[in-house]
Amino acid sequence: MIRSLYTSATGMKANQLYIDNISNNLANVNTTGFKKSKLEFQELLYQTLVDPGSGSAEGAKSPAGLQLGLGVRSVANQKIFGQGNLQQTQNPYDVAIQGSGFFQVQMPDGSVAYSRDGSFKVSNDGTLVTSGGFPLEPQINIPQGAQDIQIDAQGKINVKLADTGTTEEIGQLEMAKFLNEGGLKSLGNNLYQVSGASGDPETALPGTNGMGTLVQGSLEASNVELVEEMVNMIVAQRAYEISAKAIQTSDSMLQLANQLRG
Repeated sequence: MIRSLYTSATGMKANQLYIDNISNNLANVNTTGFKKSKLEFQELLYQTLVDPGSGSAEGAKSPAGLQLGLGVRSVANQKIFGQGNLQQTQNPYDVAIQGSGFFQVQMPDGSVAYSRDGSFKVSNDGTLVTSGGFPLEPQINIPQGAQDIQIDAQGKINVKLADTGTTEEIGQLEMAKFLNEGGLKSLGNNLYQVSGASGDPETALPGTNGMGTLVQGSLEASNVELVEEMVNMIVAQRAYEISAKAIQTSDSMLQLANQLRG
């Protein structure tokens, strides 16, 4: 009886984490470039009362055995890097990735982070930066008086200079990809970091070596599906409720056993 109490408690804990994961997905439904997470579960160890194939006193072998599971645990919440819808903004500094790859972002400590958020801005010194103020890698500088910013699908940046009226190429956006995107570590601020699971980054120009292409004047929306998350929430809620009910049932059975009189 005590076994059922602890087993049901693992179910409540796992489904609480499931709800936490769903809540984060729903909270970021409007976050640019956000990728939803999928929580994954594994069963816990089994208590073997009778080994499958073991012999009985009469010499026969047990065809199935008797094993009791001890519950469930959460083992991972993997990022799903499916393509989000592209939303037009008409802002020349907004760039969406269509396909695989990440923008490279220079962090204050000198390390490089990675992002799918292409809502770029121009700093006071002309540097192209993220919404958080971090410059791109390699760094792009917009010259004073630049007009008619053009970013093509392969990442070339051209501007029209106001003083001369000529068009000049001022930089090239580069991208990175990973063997295991799901192994990247989330840093917040729409940024990811290399981990031991993701593998080392492979850099290339947009549209080459399997990289996606760029779309100027658009942003990639979150890939969270509201209906899917709502269904998952209902499933998690019902699973939590039934685990709690199993604890109540086990408690009632223990109460009955305690009330037995000889």
